[in-house]
Amino acid sequence: MDLDFSDLIKDAIALNATHASIAEVAEIKFNEDFRKLCEQNSCGSYNKNWMCPPAVGPINDLKEKALGFKQGLLFQTVHPLSSSLDWKGMLEGGVNHTKIFRKILQSMENNKNLKEILPLNAGPCTYCAKCAYLIGEKCQFPDKAVSSVEANGIDVMALVKASGIPYNNGANTVSYVALILFNS
Repeated sequence: MDLDFSDLIKDAIALNATHASIAEVAEIKFNEDFRKLCEQNSCGSYNKNWMCPPAVGPINDLKEKALGFKQGLLFQTVHPLSSSLDWKGMLEGGVNHTKIFRKILQSMENNKNLKEILPLNAGPCTYCAKCAYLIGEKCQFPDKAVSSVEANGIDVMALVKASGIPYNNGANTVSYVALILFNS
């Protein structure tokens, strides 16, 4: 049976993604400036996580790996905030996004039409409560560890706009984006 991309999109929406689309990897814009934000520790996870720089590896290697895929399921989750300064709501939105991401990822891992996948989420890997990187040990769950779209140098704003997904979803919301690359 051939892979029907519309089924991937429908499944993502059914699993609580707000928006979903198929992205052609050849059209993804890479920009090292996004990786530089990681290196400036803009999210606080630089050198603290196996899936964040510098441990995740050189950007050119990550880009080359991503370009080995043909398509990706791009999806976004949108979460309400009590105000534009609702930091707690933003963090809760991130946790909820990652739960949705993991459900969609599991669905794709179970899809026999997908030969290989490369999951990329928003922000640092949070599979473990405390990353083994912090204590100098190897990743305990390398098959579950996921790096971020930004750590791979992908221009998220350009990607969502090219895919017809809004980057901004209105006042008092926070949006998170994930991309699961695949070959069928």
